[in-house]
Amino acid sequence: MNKTMDKINAPSSQGWQREGLKIALFAGSFDPFTIGHKNIVDRALKSVADEVIIAIGINYEKKYMFSLEERLQAIQKAYENESRVRVETYEGMTTDFAKRVGASFLLRGVRSVKDYEFERDMAEVNHRLTGIETVLLFTDAQYSCVSSSIVRELISYHKDVKDFLPST
Repeated sequence: MNKTMDKINAPSSQGWQREGLKIALFAGSFDPFTIGHKNIVDRALKSVADEVIIAIGINYEKKYMFSLEERLQAIQKAYENESRVRVETYEGMTTDFAKRVGASFLLRGVRSVKDYEFERDMAEVNHRLTGIETVLLFTDAQYSCVSSSIVRELISYHKDVKDFLPST
Protein backbone atom coordinates (compact mmCIF):
# COMPACT_ATOMS: atom_id res chain seq x y z
CA MET A 1 0.00 0.00 0.00
CA ASN A 2 1.22 3.51 -0.83
CA LYS A 3 2.25 5.20 2.43
CA THR A 4 1.74 8.68 0.95
CA MET A 5 -1.92 7.88 0.27
CA ASP A 6 -2.37 6.76 3.88
CA LYS A 7 -1.11 9.98 5.47
CA ILE A 8 -3.75 12.34 6.74
CA ASN A 9 -3.41 16.10 7.04
CA ALA A 10 -5.23 18.25 9.55
CA PRO A 11 -8.98 18.38 8.97
CA SER A 12 -10.41 21.14 6.82
CA SER A 13 -13.86 22.56 7.47
CA GLN A 14 -15.20 20.00 4.99
CA GLY A 15 -13.37 16.90 6.22
CA TRP A 16 -9.98 15.17 6.04
CA GLN A 17 -7.63 15.61 3.07
CA ARG A 18 -5.14 12.93 2.07
CA GLU A 19 -1.60 14.09 1.46
CA GLY A 20 -0.21 13.71 -2.04
CA LEU A 21 -3.49 13.81 -3.93
CA LYS A 22 -4.12 16.31 -6.71
CA ILE A 23 -7.50 17.76 -5.75
CA ALA A 24 -9.25 19.97 -8.30
CA LEU A 25 -11.90 22.48 -7.27
CA PHE A 26 -14.47 22.98 -10.04
CA ALA A 27 -16.61 25.91 -8.93
CA GLY A 28 -19.67 27.50 -10.48
CA SER A 29 -23.36 28.13 -10.05
CA PHE A 30 -24.25 25.08 -12.19
CA ASP A 31 -27.75 26.38 -12.91
CA PRO A 32 -28.04 23.73 -14.31
CA PHE A 33 -25.07 21.33 -14.43
CA THR A 34 -24.71 20.47 -18.14
CA ILE A 35 -23.07 17.75 -20.21
CA GLY A 36 -20.30 20.27 -20.87
CA HIS A 37 -19.60 20.58 -17.15
CA LYS A 38 -19.64 16.79 -16.78
CA ASN A 39 -17.24 16.43 -19.71
CA ILE A 40 -14.72 18.73 -18.01
CA VAL A 41 -14.93 16.85 -14.69
CA ASP A 42 -14.66 13.44 -16.35
CA ARG A 43 -11.66 14.47 -18.43
CA ALA A 44 -9.94 16.05 -15.42
CA LEU A 45 -10.26 12.76 -13.54
CA LYS A 46 -8.59 10.97 -16.46
CA SER A 47 -5.74 13.42 -16.90
CA VAL A 48 -4.94 15.94 -14.16
CA ALA A 49 -6.81 15.25 -10.92
CA ASP A 50 -7.05 12.41 -8.43
CA GLU A 51 -10.24 13.92 -7.02
CA VAL A 52 -12.62 16.69 -8.06
CA ILE A 53 -14.69 18.78 -5.69
CA ILE A 54 -17.62 20.28 -7.57
CA ALA A 55 -18.40 23.41 -5.60
CA ILE A 56 -21.71 25.18 -6.03
CA GLY A 57 -21.23 28.82 -5.20
CA ILE A 58 -24.01 30.62 -3.36
CA ASN A 59 -24.71 34.18 -4.43
CA TYR A 60 -27.80 35.58 -2.70
CA GLU A 61 -28.04 38.45 -5.19
CA LYS A 62 -28.35 36.16 -8.20
CA LYS A 63 -31.67 34.69 -9.31
CA TYR A 64 -31.51 30.98 -10.07
CA MET A 65 -33.85 28.80 -12.11
CA PHE A 66 -33.06 25.76 -9.95
CA SER A 67 -32.85 25.77 -6.16
CA LEU A 68 -29.56 25.03 -4.45
CA GLU A 69 -30.96 21.68 -3.32
CA GLU A 70 -32.04 20.75 -6.88
CA ARG A 71 -28.59 21.60 -8.25
CA LEU A 72 -26.84 19.71 -5.46
CA GLN A 73 -28.98 16.61 -5.95
CA ALA A 74 -28.63 16.63 -9.75
CA ILE A 75 -24.83 16.74 -9.57
CA GLN A 76 -24.69 14.12 -6.81
CA LYS A 77 -26.88 11.85 -8.91
CA ALA A 78 -24.61 12.32 -11.94
CA TYR A 79 -21.66 11.12 -9.83
CA GLU A 80 -23.32 8.67 -7.46
CA ASN A 81 -21.01 5.88 -8.64
CA GLU A 82 -17.80 7.94 -8.71
CA SER A 83 -16.02 8.04 -5.35
CA ARG A 84 -13.44 10.55 -6.61
CA VAL A 85 -16.05 13.31 -6.96
CA ARG A 86 -17.46 15.28 -4.06
CA VAL A 87 -20.19 17.92 -4.35
CA GLU A 88 -20.25 20.80 -1.90
CA THR A 89 -21.70 24.29 -1.53
CA TYR A 90 -19.89 27.41 -0.41
CA GLU A 91 -20.24 31.14 0.12
CA GLY A 92 -17.60 33.77 -0.42
CA MET A 93 -14.47 33.75 -2.51
CA THR A 94 -13.68 30.59 -4.41
CA THR A 95 -9.99 30.82 -3.50
CA ASP A 96 -10.83 30.94 0.21
CA PHE A 97 -12.98 27.84 -0.17
CA ALA A 98 -10.24 26.12 -2.18
CA LYS A 99 -7.80 26.71 0.68
CA ARG A 100 -10.32 25.40 3.27
CA VAL A 101 -10.84 22.12 1.39
CA GLY A 102 -7.17 21.61 0.49
CA ALA A 103 -7.61 21.98 -3.27
CA SER A 104 -4.41 21.69 -5.29
CA PHE A 105 -5.77 23.84 -8.13
CA LEU A 106 -8.88 25.39 -9.63
CA LEU A 107 -10.38 23.61 -12.62
CA ARG A 108 -12.11 25.62 -15.34
CA GLY A 109 -13.64 24.77 -18.70
CA VAL A 110 -13.18 26.90 -21.80
CA ARG A 111 -15.58 26.84 -24.76
CA SER A 112 -14.44 29.85 -26.76
CA VAL A 113 -11.92 32.67 -27.09
CA LYS A 114 -14.27 34.84 -25.02
CA ASP A 115 -14.25 32.25 -22.21
CA TYR A 116 -10.47 31.92 -22.48
CA GLU A 117 -9.84 35.64 -22.04
CA PHE A 118 -12.08 35.82 -18.97
CA GLU A 119 -10.61 32.66 -17.43
CA ARG A 120 -7.03 33.75 -18.14
CA ASP A 121 -7.63 37.04 -16.32
CA MET A 122 -9.30 35.31 -13.36
CA ALA A 123 -6.48 32.76 -13.16
CA GLU A 124 -3.89 35.53 -13.07
CA VAL A 125 -5.70 37.48 -10.34
CA ASN A 126 -6.27 34.34 -8.25
CA HIS A 127 -2.61 33.39 -8.59
CA ARG A 128 -1.40 36.86 -7.63
CA LEU A 129 -3.69 37.00 -4.60
CA THR A 130 -3.33 33.46 -3.29
CA GLY A 131 -0.73 31.54 -5.29
CA ILE A 132 -3.30 28.94 -6.37
CA GLU A 133 -2.96 27.65 -9.91
CA THR A 134 -5.79 27.26 -12.41
CA VAL A 135 -5.97 24.43 -14.93
CA LEU A 136 -8.00 25.19 -18.05
CA LEU A 137 -9.49 22.34 -20.06
CA PHE A 138 -10.91 23.12 -23.45
CA THR A 139 -14.38 21.75 -23.94
CA ASP A 140 -14.75 18.92 -26.42
CA ALA A 141 -16.07 20.36 -29.70
CA GLN A 142 -19.48 18.70 -29.45
CA TYR A 143 -20.13 20.52 -26.16
CA SER A 144 -18.83 23.98 -27.10
CA CYS A 145 -22.32 25.32 -27.80
CA VAL A 146 -23.76 24.07 -24.50
CA SER A 147 -24.08 26.55 -21.65
CA SER A 148 -26.27 26.80 -18.59
CA SER A 149 -27.68 30.06 -19.98
CA ILE A 150 -28.80 28.40 -23.22
CA VAL A 151 -30.30 25.47 -21.33
CA ARG A 152 -32.25 27.84 -19.04
CA GLU A 153 -33.56 29.72 -22.06
CA LEU A 154 -34.68 26.50 -23.75
CA ILE A 155 -36.43 25.46 -20.54
CA SER A 156 -38.21 28.82 -20.38
CA TYR A 157 -39.67 28.02 -23.82
CA HIS A 158 -40.67 24.53 -22.64
CA LYS A 159 -38.17 22.79 -24.94
CA ASP A 160 -36.75 19.35 -24.24
CA VAL A 161 -33.22 19.77 -22.83
CA LYS A 162 -32.40 16.16 -21.92
CA ASP A 163 -29.65 16.05 -24.58
CA PHE A 164 -27.86 18.91 -22.80
CA LEU A 165 -27.97 17.47 -19.27
CA PRO A 166 -26.17 14.42 -17.84
CA SER A 167 -28.31 11.31 -18.08
CA THR A 168 -29.72 10.21 -14.76
